[in-house]
Amino acid sequence: MLLAGAGVLLAALGAARLSSSVGLPSLLLFLFLGVGVGLWVEFDDAALAHDLGFAALVLILGEGGFTTKWREMRPILSLAGLLATVGIGVSIVAMTLFGHLVLGLDLATALLLGAVTAPTDSAAVFSVLRRVPIPARLRAILEAESGLNDAPVVLLVSAATAWALGESTESPPLILGMVLVELAGGLLLGLAIGWLGARVLKRIALPASGLYPLGAMGWALLAYGAGAYLHVSGFAAVYICAVVLGNSDLPHRNATKSFAEGVGWVAQIGLFVMLGLLAHPDRFALDVAITGVLAGLFLTLIARPLSVWACAAWFKVPWREQAFLSWAGLRGAVPIIMATVPLASTLPQAKTLFDLVFVFVVVYTTLQAPTLGWVARKLGVTTGDDAVDIEVEVAPLDKIQADFMQIKVPSGSKLHGVTVFELRLPPSTVVSLIIRDGTPFAPGSRDVIRTGDELLVVVPSRYRYRVENRFKQISRGGRLSRWHDDRD
Repeated sequence: MLLAGAGVLLAALGAARLSSSVGLPSLLLFLFLGVGVGLWVEFDDAALAHDLGFAALVLILGEGGFTTKWREMRPILSLAGLLATVGIGVSIVAMTLFGHLVLGLDLATALLLGAVTAPTDSAAVFSVLRRVPIPARLRAILEAESGLNDAPVVLLVSAATAWALGESTESPPLILGMVLVELAGGLLLGLAIGWLGARVLKRIALPASGLYPLGAMGWALLAYGAGAYLHVSGFAAVYICAVVLGNSDLPHRNATKSFAEGVGWVAQIGLFVMLGLLAHPDRFALDVAITGVLAGLFLTLIARPLSVWACAAWFKVPWREQAFLSWAGLRGAVPIIMATVPLASTLPQAKTLFDLVFVFVVVYTTLQAPTLGWVARKLGVTTGDDAVDIEVEVAPLDKIQADFMQIKVPSGSKLHGVTVFELRLPPSTVVSLIIRDGTPFAPGSRDVIRTGDELLVVVPSRYRYRVENRFKQISRGGRLSRWHDDRD
């Protein structure tokens, strides 16, 4: 088992490298890897897939929360919140009507189709958008929406499954009210546990630095467990708790984010390979494939734009940006995970629903993800020169109370052409080395930074966040960007 597991893991790492080259979300290649492994390994335990899938989703949402920047999320939180709630509702209603009236599905299956396909996928959105040069505001809206919309969808899919099985006698308004109460409870619980966890981790002296990332992830998992125990939304709780922890001044904060990212990758690989194992190509009859393609076509061109318009019109978002937000609403593993809920409940039509969703996710993610940059340029929401975020690695230099920062300058960054003097860094902060084309040199104040450079910077610990933000501001806005003393 260890031999096979290691082989699958290394193959998945190769697939991740390949996906970054062709612009596809790595999840698609992980899914295909799982389908390939399924030719030799039989896996049909839907209940186990459901449990493991939800556990993996908890870790993925935790990673998304830890890497979400509050200063970028705050201005667009209202719009992202509407997209994750009202937008979800509009999409479900539209897809249910289409599935029932056009595709000929029974009402229960049509409702489940609308519910499981409503959410965008955080793993797909993060892995693709962070490589596409688009305005930071649009990227923040899509990332925040994908992190927030899992929680209400989980509750709605569970309620729809119970209704399809005849186990629910509550009226739709009552079900909607229960969903809203559980969602609000999860948000408040996540805030409370995140606040408490941040203060405990800042005040406790652990014997090893590697324990701090474990502690932070432990608090996030505690939020999910407490939410499940108190019958509120655990998914909302874990995401909000991780956002609070990720934006607090935790010891070894960058190590914590790196650890969360690694855990998130392991969860994604295991999750997508498992979902690929659960899919059986011999079950994909032509009529199921055609139905999946038609459902995806309606969702992509009608239901998603309608849900975006219903939310964005209140904020006077230009129609070009609305069109891009509609096209960039990537579906991924989350709809497939949601399809395991009725599958684990042994709903008679659940296998057909799972296969239908699997086909539509693969087809439309393959179509949408590689074209995001091209669509953004055609719609005029970007000229293609918007900066991709710089990569920053930080290591503590405890003896001199300073940090050692390694900053990579990506293609399209407006750091290109800026001199070291124009960075206007705080006192005692030194750009000690620039590595260009594999050759290091000690820069002077008039040396110019170029695309592809790696900068090695020594900064006093008290100025670390200011320096990191300063580099990001110049990367996006150029040398004339104002100094902001925001904390990341």
